[in-house]
Amino acid sequence: MTAQSTDLGALLARTALRDRAAFSALYSAHGAKLFGICLRLLQDRAEAEDALQDVFVKVWMNADRYVPEVASPAAWLNTVARNLCIDRLRARKTGGVEAEVLEALPSLEPTPEAEAIRASDGRRIEDCMGKLEGVRAEAVRRAYVEGESYLELAERFEVPLNTMRSWLRRSLISLRECLGDA
Repeated sequence: MTAQSTDLGALLARTALRDRAAFSALYSAHGAKLFGICLRLLQDRAEAEDALQDVFVKVWMNADRYVPEVASPAAWLNTVARNLCIDRLRARKTGGVEAEVLEALPSLEPTPEAEAIRASDGRRIEDCMGKLEGVRAEAVRRAYVEGESYLELAERFEVPLNTMRSWLRRSLISLRECLGDA
């Protein structure tokens, strides 16, 4: 999992909790990419801008439906945008795109091969997480899966803030080394 993927996942998790700052950061981090998808599919700048707004309304309303085990955060966001644009194309009465063109669009869904690799990577990550000390593994999960801040984690584990930062940094280094060995 890339750092950007982890960041997007954390932002989605916080957005599901109605964190407006996380939602704004999510828009800043991935809005341009989603606009590109909308523009490519709709081929009209004004409509793509409207579609992007609708995409982020859907993300705000449905962020709690994102399941990290099923797709990466970027793939989930891209799929929301793609599906919304395809719905708009289907709704066009005149001058629209033929159904054959829509069917020819490449799917943003992961291929079976990609799913197998992701599942294998997930097992490797879990194996490496199991090698971390219990509280440190829990801190990593809470920080990078659930999106808790360093301050929240320091309070939860009753350690100084800088200690928590060191725990997370060292744990990520250990995970990277473990994943590099596999």
